[in-house]
Amino acid sequence: WAWRAWPRRDEGTPLTLGTPLAAGTPPPQGTPQAGTWGLMPRAVCPPPRYSLYARTRLGYLFYQRQVKKARERYPHGHSVPQPYCFPGVKILPIPVLSNNYSYLVIDTGSSQAAVIDPSDPLAVQAAIEEEGVMLEAIFCTHKHWDHSGGNEALCQKHSSCRVYGSALDAIPRLTNPLTDREKVTVGCLTFEALATPGHTVGHMVYVLDGGPFGSPPCLFSGDLLFLAGCGRPFEGSPETMLASLDVAVSLGEDTLLWPGHEYALECLTFASLLELDNSALEQKLQWAVQQRQEKRSTCPSTLGEEQTYNPFLRTHRPELQEALGLWQAGGEDPDAFRARVLKEMRRRKDLYQAT
Repeated sequence: WAWRAWPRRDEGTPLTLGTPLAAGTPPPQGTPQAGTWGLMPRAVCPPPRYSLYARTRLGYLFYQRQVKKARERYPHGHSVPQPYCFPGVKILPIPVLSNNYSYLVIDTGSSQAAVIDPSDPLAVQAAIEEEGVMLEAIFCTHKHWDHSGGNEALCQKHSSCRVYGSALDAIPRLTNPLTDREKVTVGCLTFEALATPGHTVGHMVYVLDGGPFGSPPCLFSGDLLFLAGCGRPFEGSPETMLASLDVAVSLGEDTLLWPGHEYALECLTFASLLELDNSALEQKLQWAVQQRQEKRSTCPSTLGEEQTYNPFLRTHRPELQEALGLWQAGGEDPDAFRARVLKEMRRRKDLYQAT
């Protein structure tokens, strides 16, 4: 099996296609078959290589290769995570693959736990055993293997574990399909699922209610939103992606953002090319440089912070529109103009990654 390298890394998708680990290795339940396209807006035409990764068995074989290489290169994870503890709840980021994060969320009173996007089942299982907790739920933001690849192995290990996610995505071992605004309880933890299509047609984010613990809400954003960045809209229009980003912003400025990837340094550097006089952005970039030099995680941030330096949340700002050379046409709907700004910014970000 010989495959060319992909030309660049795209947020939430792999860089290269490698050799499968073992011929004939069966993919887990829920693996899309070749030619499976799912529900897709007709106007959206994903790149061919993306379709190979997301909609054929080759994606699972590549995921296996990803896991193997990451375990060899980062035996202790790509970053040093910082657990967050509030009275009654603990959030443990688990650095997996080359830049992904899974999250173990623990109800410390009952020792019941949920995991968000278990990429590498061995890393997640090690965290479960170290914390001495019972895994009750897996919350998948979307179908991509770097977010769902550990579902099968963890379900085999934890027979009572339920897998939650959107029925619109082909999520492995999905047991409990969720709809927009549906809530799930794990011990004393309450998660709300929010439909945020764009990166995939069935992308969801999960919001942990911090009220009972005296903490702010926690947004587990998958590939919707990163520190200073956002995911590529592979399966949605700029208008769809903008609406999903607006859903995240509506959660409130104190909401803690727990993204699916460690992309802070790259995203902040790109943002600094657009806004040369943004002091909040400059300070955050300096901080991120120091964090990454020490291999420390940059999450969480807050949605309030993000709105001061994340260009994908600042499509309404005149200074950013001017930097992109865009002006609102007479009679143009404000949201349509913001979607046009988002599309141009996404195009420039993709070109920036390719250089």
